Amino acid sequence: MLKLSQAKPGDEFECFALLMGRDLGKTQKDKPFYRVTFRDSHRAVQSMIWHDGGHFRDCDQNWQTGRFYRLQGAMEESHRYGLQLLIKSIRQVTEEDRELGFREDDFVVTSRLDPKKLYRELFELASTHISDEKVKELVLNILTAYQEEISTFPAARRNHHAYLGGYVEHVVSVTNNSLLLAKKYSSQFPDMQPPLDVDLVIAGAILHDIGKVIELDGTPVGAEYTVRGRLLGHILLGRDMLREHAHQIEDFDEEKLLRLEHIIVSHQNIPEWGSPVSPHTPEALLVYYADDIDAKFQMMAMALVNHAEESAEFTPRDNPLRRHIFKGLSK
Repeated sequence: MLKLSQAKPGDEFECFALLMGRDLGKTQKDKPFYRVTFRDSHRAVQSMIWHDGGHFRDCDQNWQTGRFYRLQGAMEESHRYGLQLLIKSIRQVTEEDRELGFREDDFVVTSRLDPKKLYRELFELASTHISDEKVKELVLNILTAYQEEISTFPAARRNHHAYLGGYVEHVVSVTNNSLLLAKKYSSQFPDMQPPLDVDLVIAGAILHDIGKVIELDGTPVGAEYTVRGRLLGHILLGRDMLREHAHQIEDFDEEKLLRLEHIIVSHQNIPEWGSPVSPHTPEALLVYYADDIDAKFQMMAMALVNHAEESAEFTPRDNPLRRHIFKGLSK
């Protein structure tokens, strides 16, 4: 019995795996198929379930994401698609499989960094770099109220930082990116009117995704949308949370609250990504780019990590960027 992450191209093996994705598509001849993704804590591998194959009906009617399966199959590698799992037999895991080594913890993906240390770093960033006492109070109150969720939740259901502790890893990185940019441009344009508000850049970076602690329900095997998350989304939820906590602080500056709200609602830039408006302030612009580069770099980095042992010059397109990532010329 191998772990999925131990299997190499050409291996025929048995393993336990978590079904994390099951996407229905159609061929050019209008035949349905499923692209399914199985993983353990170190690797995710796709398998194509074709309409005329032996597993299509079972997949269509019975396979469920978030469930564990015992697989017998073979690992294949193609130049175009990279690693592919060819399934020969499959069934759900049973209690008897524990005697063969099945443990749920083998499938829990967590941040490479310590989430508790990251949370303390985030708290310190707010305490140290926000000079406006009311803005600082607002941010620290929210960080304190949602400490458990901030420290443990994934940053997303899929695509980037989609693992336990991914939320705080992402937010700390975005905040550090934003701080770097804010210091650079505030010193480069000291005569800008109004001047760049570094406090709001840091506060906005820390709070840009705060609605996700309500939008998502973090579980050991990933994140699912809550009812409020599906109906409202994290941008509206985050704006509501910001307003709620700001109104608890006496005489909170009306314009600063408006500018913070704008950072939250514009941080995804375009309606197709979820934002009703694009950034219209320098502070919102910096947070948008700091957020965007952190998410996209993590996507590219993980594509290279996940395909590190493969011999191809490019990774397959099975990553959120939907592009081949160059690894290097073949030796």
